[in-house]
Amino acid sequence: MKNWISFPHVEGVATRQAHCDLPEGTFEQEMGREGFFGPASQIHHKRPPTGWVSWEGDLRPRAFDLNKLEAVSSSPWDAQLVLFNAATKVRLWRTSGKMEALARNGDGDDVMFIHEGSGHFYCDFGHMTFRDGDYIVIPRGVQWRLECDSPVMALMIEATGDSYKLPAKGIVGTHAIFDPAVLDIPHIDDAFKAQYSDVETACVMKRQDRTSTVTYAYNPLDAVGWHGDLAPVKLNWRDIRPLMSARYHLPPSAHATFLSNRVIVCTFCPRPIESDPGALKLPYFHSNVDFEEFIFYHKGQFFSRDNIRPGMSTFHPIGFPHGPHPKAFQTAQDYGRKETDEVAVMIDTRDMVNPADLPAGVEWEDYYKSWQVTDEKKAAE
Repeated sequence: MKNWISFPHVEGVATRQAHCDLPEGTFEQEMGREGFFGPASQIHHKRPPTGWVSWEGDLRPRAFDLNKLEAVSSSPWDAQLVLFNAATKVRLWRTSGKMEALARNGDGDDVMFIHEGSGHFYCDFGHMTFRDGDYIVIPRGVQWRLECDSPVMALMIEATGDSYKLPAKGIVGTHAIFDPAVLDIPHIDDAFKAQYSDVETACVMKRQDRTSTVTYAYNPLDAVGWHGDLAPVKLNWRDIRPLMSARYHLPPSAHATFLSNRVIVCTFCPRPIESDPGALKLPYFHSNVDFEEFIFYHKGQFFSRDNIRPGMSTFHPIGFPHGPHPKAFQTAQDYGRKETDEVAVMIDTRDMVNPADLPAGVEWEDYYKSWQVTDEKKAAE
């Protein structure tokens, strides 16, 4: 058990309340532990903490246009790896039509987020439809396949050696953020029964990132019933009702959706922007020194970012502060927007993440320069 060294203290010119009524002409940076759950301090700077003018080395903010990953594969195990470490693997999977074989992951649970496309998900437990914006949580060891009505672009997030759970909701109650009653499960319905067959069927199983194929003389998705509380579940972001505060910008941890022991999946959904005159109206500059941050942008205008569109992603490793881009920061200062329309998936991991080798042109190499205020920008202001 940890006993943090605790000494609440105010030094110099500072605000009484984090993220509210900042001293005039200052920029707040939060340095915090345990992904916004641990001790933290707010440092008030004269200039933005992202005011770098050059960058050398691999530890840098990175952005990827995953729309440019165009390879289509029938198997999720052939999907393009984007980021990885011992606790997770993030893949971008494009597929269409009907999967040629079943899939089974022996390495950990998967969360599949459907960015584009629709269709049918079949597994050991039955059938359910899916559409854009759906999360499908697939427990380790479950056999499954897709039949796509339209081409699918999906983010695959593996909890390697682990399982996904729902976050504790504490004082806001079990029905906050989303009521577990909205979770959909597979059903042994007419569509599932219609795919019973004696046709020889293969299942491609992944373990330690190596695949093995087992072939049955029939389709093994032939359950006639089941009971219990372990099965794939589906959640659409449209059923998430985010926590909100008119007077205080809530940290990303308030939007936690699924988590394993070392990975947190959060969902940013449309919501009103803080209306209190003194409250920050977008994410504050921060150094989250215990988690690395990856965000996949699904839909809408991303109110803390400039020049980011759906299908792109950003990656901010541990080791430096990050926060809103200059144009987004100024819009928030002017209270130029009253609500967000963004939908994004954030993946926070405790362990260092390694970007995979991606095809040329996928990475926005000059992303680190996007915080710089150019002479042209200054003149416009």
